[in-house]
Amino acid sequence: MKTILAPIDFSAVSDAVVKAAVNLARAINGRLVLLHIVQPPVITSEYGAVLANIQEIVATSEATARRQLLSQKKRLQRNGLKVGIALLTGGPVPLILEQAGKSRATYIVMGSHGHSALYDLLAGSTATGVVKQSPCPVVIVPPAKKKSAK
Repeated sequence: MKTILAPIDFSAVSDAVVKAAVNLARAINGRLVLLHIVQPPVITSEYGAVLANIQEIVATSEATARRQLLSQKKRLQRNGLKVGIALLTGGPVPLILEQAGKSRATYIVMGSHGHSALYDLLAGSTATGVVKQSPCPVVIVPPAKKKSAK
């Protein structure tokens, strides 16, 4: 069966990603796998008290993400779609690529946050990293256009 992998981060672009992934899954009579990756906080100082809270922060983030993924899964299944979910913790690019392999993804549908070129140069872009290394075609859903005030 053909599989659409949709990494989502519950940001503003996530609804558009899910909609595009659902449309593609229906078009190819495939299944959808919703993926969320919890990124542990990066500690750049020597604050030991903060380090003690990292596991708690990650556990809370995972529990919240799991609830959101299950809610999305149930909603989509009610509409007749075959849906799986995956929740991973770590760096987004390698984990998206790993999940694409595990789920034998036919396509990856993911969002772009529309950062500036400078941001992407300095911080990198998850979408760019996935596109460069993906074993399958990647569909990028752009951020919604901001309405100009007239």
